Amino acid sequence: MTDLSPHPLIDPSTFDLIVVGTGLPESIIAAAASAAGKTVLHLDPNPYYGGHFATLPLHDLASFLNSASVPSLPLRPSASDDALDYVSVDLQTRSLYSDVEISSYAPEVLQEHSRKFNIDLAGPRVLFCADKCIDAVLKLGVHQYLEFKSIDASYLWDQNGKLVNVPGSRAAIFKDKSLSLTEKNQLMRFFKLVQHHLDPAEDNENSKISQEDLDSPFVEFLNKLRLPQKMKSIILYAISLADYDQNDIEVGKNRLLTKEGIDRLALYHTSIGRFQNAQGALLYPIYGQGELSQAFCRRAAVKGCLYVLRMPVAALLKDKSNEHYKGVRLASGQDIFSQQLVLDPCFIVPRLSKLSLESLQDVSLREINHKVARGICITKHSLVSDVKNFLLVYPPKTLFPEQVSSIRVLQIGGNLAVCPEDMFVIYISTLCDNANQGKEMVRSAINTIMSLFVSDCPDASSVDQDTNAEDKDFDLLWSALYVQDSCAGQFGSVSFTPMPDGNLNYDDLLNATFELFQKMYPNEEFFPETTSAGVRQDDGEES
Repeated sequence: MTDLSPHPLIDPSTFDLIVVGTGLPESIIAAAASAAGKTVLHLDPNPYYGGHFATLPLHDLASFLNSASVPSLPLRPSASDDALDYVSVDLQTRSLYSDVEISSYAPEVLQEHSRKFNIDLAGPRVLFCADKCIDAVLKLGVHQYLEFKSIDASYLWDQNGKLVNVPGSRAAIFKDKSLSLTEKNQLMRFFKLVQHHLDPAEDNENSKISQEDLDSPFVEFLNKLRLPQKMKSIILYAISLADYDQNDIEVGKNRLLTKEGIDRLALYHTSIGRFQNAQGALLYPIYGQGELSQAFCRRAAVKGCLYVLRMPVAALLKDKSNEHYKGVRLASGQDIFSQQLVLDPCFIVPRLSKLSLESLQDVSLREINHKVARGICITKHSLVSDVKNFLLVYPPKTLFPEQVSSIRVLQIGGNLAVCPEDMFVIYISTLCDNANQGKEMVRSAINTIMSLFVSDCPDASSVDQDTNAEDKDFDLLWSALYVQDSCAGQFGSVSFTPMPDGNLNYDDLLNATFELFQKMYPNEEFFPETTSAGVRQDDGEES
């Protein structure tokens, strides 16, 4: 068998779990299984970590998008199954990306700095200081492999074409010059009400929000409090991060209930001040979001997980007698066996294979019936003067009447090691029902972004839509637009992880990953508690 491929043999050849793909869900499952004492083999056909959650150099990102938008042919390593008690089933891949458009307006400039770009494939993404992903990072001890910096500010695009500052704390409310005294008092009273409701020591029922209100749409509760439209938009779309028009009763289940809205406000509130050196609620990892996947992989390696990159999986192995999953056949021709298998969502098991996949169960992930339209821009100037890293939200219908969902924009500067110091990376995303709808919304956001002049007053900047086109071309160095399919994770004899969703943080993805792990190993704890002593150990990964 050694003459089939230059790849070395993997020893041992039997594991408790094989994971294919190093995206964030796969990496978390590998880390959790390794921490629970399982023997894990973690494979990836790519030469890098991260899968659909990767951070890539500019050229590699363009290559990935162009190749991933076309299904690949199955690999066929030469091996006979005649003398074995199992047979192979060819694996196929599906295209999860479409409508890829990439434009370079300054190729010489970009080539000169090509090694300084680290671009997220699934942006925009941030972490809340108190969210579940940060909790997992701390609990498993992977924080030693990561470094974060704060997002400097958050803005909301209002119906008058202005950037409205989103206050992150009581002190910020009082300092915000864009808010009137009446608006400040209204906002303070609202946050005080929420704080009293969430306080477990509060015994006065009159200080609690009624169950009837908690079960009602959040926007109706805000209307009941007579908050002005500006305040409601900030709370609904910039803090609670609602995806759809909350005044439209036709969005049905996509309307936030008050209970969920209060929970999101609580996450925002508890994130502020959790870490002494973090200003605001939001964090971003230095070198990009792909560092998260790699950090969990490193932790898994410390716990004994074996890593092999540049190793495609060509086929699944099934038992001849009962059709059950038995293992995988690698592109090298070697057969590896395991009790459980977790696959990247791009893989397809042919229905005619008769492999026992009838019992596949979806794991919870919202918005799986939608696509995510994403855009990336590289510019020479910040959209807001003297602010490098910020979040901007365009609520539904604020750019044009047919804008059905919120559009989120994240600008990251060179101080986070994603681009040269004098450039900025801008990520855009929105949920959509189809590719044309998504592209229209992302293009509208890009056009509006490029028309923003660099304001001297970031707290209440207005926008001139008629900015000179020559300046626009001068500022924009590179852009990409693409549409990504959504799919839930699935549990069965062969399990599949979810694709990146349209959310800003990872909480829903982490919930789906936790559910998948619990279905795989119902008697194991998801990340057993670890002590700080002895956390830093040598990495044992093999690439």
